[in-house]
Amino acid sequence: MSIQVIGEKLRAYACRSQREEHQALREITQEVMLAALGRTDFFSRALFHGGTCLRIFHGLNRFSEGLDFMLNRPDPAFQLDPYLETIRSECLAYGYRVESARPQSPAKTVHKAMLKDSALIRNLRLRYLGRDSRPAAIKIKIEVDTRPPAGSGHEIRYLDFPFVSMAALQDLPGLFAGKVHSLLCRPYAKGRDWYDFLWYTAQRATIKTSFLSAALDQQGPWKGKGLQVDREWCLRELAYKITQLDWPAVAEDVRPFVREHEQPSLKLWSRDLFLKQLEKIG
Repeated sequence: MSIQVIGEKLRAYACRSQREEHQALREITQEVMLAALGRTDFFSRALFHGGTCLRIFHGLNRFSEGLDFMLNRPDPAFQLDPYLETIRSECLAYGYRVESARPQSPAKTVHKAMLKDSALIRNLRLRYLGRDSRPAAIKIKIEVDTRPPAGSGHEIRYLDFPFVSMAALQDLPGLFAGKVHSLLCRPYAKGRDWYDFLWYTAQRATIKTSFLSAALDQQGPWKGKGLQVDREWCLRELAYKITQLDWPAVAEDVRPFVREHEQPSLKLWSRDLFLKQLEKIG
């Protein structure tokens, strides 16, 4: 019965290629895992953030790879394993056989796990996957920051697939602040970051500068400087970053995560486009 629920959800995607079908299954799996966490006390302790959060709750139209969380407050004693066991148990009811791999250093600030499943793909009637070769496993990366920056806002949202559940997530200004931190501090240009930037600016989103200030003080080239930023500082630093990037290369980096009908827009990625988008920041 439950595997039919996954099949029905997949058909609603109307996939047009093997890549889209695999990405759709990954997205469906992310939602099943998120709902599983909603049946525990996880969201009384943690907030959902990142690209998958934007896709599920705000309609971001790109593929994403993992589930990213941050604790409400620092907790060095946090343990991820009990929640992974809940995910494995809940997914079993939907035709998954989830295996997990943990890094060798669980004491690190960011707890990580890779969840992998090969059973679902074998048991579904798929249009594209498996025609030419053995399909790749579904892999979902989970990360939990146990020492997050202070100052984030939050909100409560609800899922209705595969069952009704609750999730706590960063509010939009906090999410945008975290993205600005990535844009300014990541040592390489990640196309997905800039795709998300276009989305945030199209929403006329504001930046929660208190959270950004705390994040900058914690990690990156401004670490430990106690910088208190404002909107003007953000615009200036983002403008400088935009002028330094190889935009055709950045566009190519995001292409595997963009749906096929949207890919022609990547030809427009340029310094001028992104500088214009800066004007839309609230």
